[in-house]
Amino acid sequence: MTFTTVSAYDRGKEALNGLSIDDQLGLLWFVYTELGKSITPAAPGASGSEIAQGLFEQVKELPHEEQLQVMRDIASKGNSQLSRMYGSMSPETKLAFWYFLAQGMDEGTIIPVPSDYELPQEGKVLLGQIQSMDFQQQIDFLRGVVLPMGTDSAPSAGI
Repeated sequence: MTFTTVSAYDRGKEALNGLSIDDQLGLLWFVYTELGKSITPAAPGASGSEIAQGLFEQVKELPHEEQLQVMRDIASKGNSQLSRMYGSMSPETKLAFWYFLAQGMDEGTIIPVPSDYELPQEGKVLLGQIQSMDFQQQIDFLRGVVLPMGTDSAPSAGI
């Protein structure tokens, strides 16, 4: 049974990496909106949520198109100041950051997913797999997704 769970997890991570950056962001949005009731208690209470809130506040101040670019930079490991700040955060803080972004999208302070956006079939299959996981597997999966995002702060980065 353990092999099935690991295999499903690995297949899920592989499927996520097969999606475009925008579709990865779309999937994260759907995960947080579809599973928000179960994820909500885990993210805001996480250690370091003040750090996540601080980064969120910086993103919130940007125009919508720049907000989208920040999310793209983070998801694609782009070398930007905010991506480096994100890259230095703990896994729990990263989860909290994406939770705050999803809340901001709901509230209209963060650029929303276009109303006509539809996940590609691969994304729909992956979302279904995530929905069928138990709570801890969902959190572990999300942690695994958001952990490698962002870029590590290089010594010569000057931040």
